[in-house]
Amino acid sequence: MTPPPSAGPRSIAIVGGGISGLTAAYRVRCAVGDDARVVVYDPAEQLGGILRTITLGEHRVDIGAEAFITRRPEVVDLLSELGLADRTLETSGARPLVYAGGRLRPLPTRTVNGIPASGSSVVGLVDDDTVARIDSEPQRGMQWTVGAEPTVADLVSLRFGPQVVARLVDPLLGGVYAGSAATTGLRTAAPGIARALDEGAGSLLVAARQALPPISATGIFGAIDGGYTVLLEELWCRARADHRQLAVTGIAREGDGWVLTGENQADITADHFDAVIVAVPAPRAARILDAVAPESAVAARRIPVASSVVVAMTLPDDAPIPANSGVLVASGEALHTKAITFSTSKWGLRGRGTQVVRLSYGRFGDTVARATSDEQLRHWAVADLETVLGATVAPIDLALARWIDAMPQYGPGHADVVDAIRAGLPPGIAVAGSYLDGIGVPACVASASQAAQVIVARWGHA
Repeated sequence: MTPPPSAGPRSIAIVGGGISGLTAAYRVRCAVGDDARVVVYDPAEQLGGILRTITLGEHRVDIGAEAFITRRPEVVDLLSELGLADRTLETSGARPLVYAGGRLRPLPTRTVNGIPASGSSVVGLVDDDTVARIDSEPQRGMQWTVGAEPTVADLVSLRFGPQVVARLVDPLLGGVYAGSAATTGLRTAAPGIARALDEGAGSLLVAARQALPPISATGIFGAIDGGYTVLLEELWCRARADHRQLAVTGIAREGDGWVLTGENQADITADHFDAVIVAVPAPRAARILDAVAPESAVAARRIPVASSVVVAMTLPDDAPIPANSGVLVASGEALHTKAITFSTSKWGLRGRGTQVVRLSYGRFGDTVARATSDEQLRHWAVADLETVLGATVAPIDLALARWIDAMPQYGPGHADVVDAIRAGLPPGIAVAGSYLDGIGVPACVASASQAAQVIVARWGHA
């Protein structure tokens, strides 16, 4: 076992300047104090990764991730810790719609990531045969192996029928993972259902009822007034780190520490670090870890990734936007978009003169984000919105952002892959990011905090 580095001022490199990297830098600074040297390596001029806030007309708009789950405590607690609790926005309570069968329908309320707990909850969204199939499902024998992890599509289609997958589960998972029920493992999408089946629920319907979250008087999503840039800037200020605008391509051991390698060797290898936290997407992390943690690199390459595009636009305040939070698009519909967010309705910001709408494109396995021109995406955005609304729209401002290989796919056995990644890391190297323990911002904050804790614990800090 490599002994811990000797006492004295510490130096740590953070590779990646997204929310994971900035949280890690902040956590390290809090733990080791002012004497430590913290350097964030990211080739982008603007830090933040997939979190990016822009000015669009009179609005500050998040054109990457927009919201965070409030049922997880990490972001809520971090905002409070940073003195930003009063900047939290709650949703207006507006519900989303589903575009299925060429028309808009309400999204059922009591499901587990789209997996219904009763046939009555999906009446009108699926046909009568499917409703009857759901309600009678407990009467059909079910073979379940404890610890099994089928894809969501395999299990739900078998037990409830393909319409439930296409019109409920796929729209929800497509918005979260840029994937589908066919690429997402049950223990990722619905861990409560998997746990209930392991404990003997006996049917998918019974498991779904047991896994339903408690009814909440408030929404499950939060956002930040002013956009995610408010959080990013505060983390950066408190981290008191240096930003090197360089692309790291590898790590090499030097004595009892590490040096970084990259496209510009002269700039990067001049720095020696006691520890490194790699906080970039799985494909980049695999390349960076190749030399020092080959088994971790092999495991990271097993995680598929998808790319996506967000198109944001402002519309006149009298545009025919419904009083809903947005629209999820069922599989097989004649639209290019997978989801639409009516941001001003979702966050209760109507009456500002204009409205903000966001449309998302790109799923695992397609080339939309890589191969489609900006002009075509803008055309699709207007055409898709007009199709959904059944009315003409006239955008005032429009912007788009591409997120290439940024959306990890959590397939069956994902947890084992993550265990292999972490197990193969040498002391002094840690990882953080959306491909580990969840792709939402709270999960990224958690993985970054864990990585920082692993590093500073070797130095005798709590």
